[in-house]
Amino acid sequence: MHDKLWYLSRLNIFKALPEEDIVELDHMARMSHYNALPEGTLLQTPDSPRDGIFFIKEGKLRLYKISTEGKQFTMGILGKGNIFGETDAFSLGSRGVYIETMEETLICSVLKEQFEQFLLKRPHLAMKFLSELSMMLRERDEMLEKLALGDVRERILYLLLKLSKKFGVEEDGFVRIDMAVTHQEVANMIGATRKAVSVIVNSLTKEGILRTGRSMIAIHQAKAEACLEEGCKP
Repeated sequence: MHDKLWYLSRLNIFKALPEEDIVELDHMARMSHYNALPEGTLLQTPDSPRDGIFFIKEGKLRLYKISTEGKQFTMGILGKGNIFGETDAFSLGSRGVYIETMEETLICSVLKEQFEQFLLKRPHLAMKFLSELSMMLRERDEMLEKLALGDVRERILYLLLKLSKKFGVEEDGFVRIDMAVTHQEVANMIGATRKAVSVIVNSLTKEGILRTGRSMIAIHQAKAEACLEEGCKP
């Protein structure tokens, strides 16, 4: 089983598929000519949406919007095994947003017509796919609400908690976010200034909620959750 086929078999929505279905999907999924994309590559803008379904083989993508004041607001972060794209039958929540690589990223794609036909033949997979899609959209809406209504301290904690649960590695009671995270990147994700983020991150570090290093942030999840429940006052 070659690498791309193994990768497709590890996607959550395909876990229940027999090997012959995985092989059929593998034949449809061509490796994109724009794979091995470097960090900071803009894959999509609201005016130039990508056509088809895309699977992230390696790396991470950020979906965001830009306000009329020029601030970026993160809609979601996708990692290895996640899917994005649009078809006529359903939306994966990536229409009308910017999509940018956060690190070197590999993707493969399936034409939307092929993927829709593939699902029509497998109603059990279509139901699982819809369940995964609903969960992803709920998570996106929750993130938007928290980032829109919370103060900067709450937004930072909420974002870092979500990242640690999705991309975290446990280390000595803390969970290190397994991706490079600078103060500027956090500011871009929550629509704040780098200076405001730096002040609050330094405060949270002194309180023992965060540990930081060069482009590294680790979070004590229990303390962060307690802080959010209590109103996040320093």
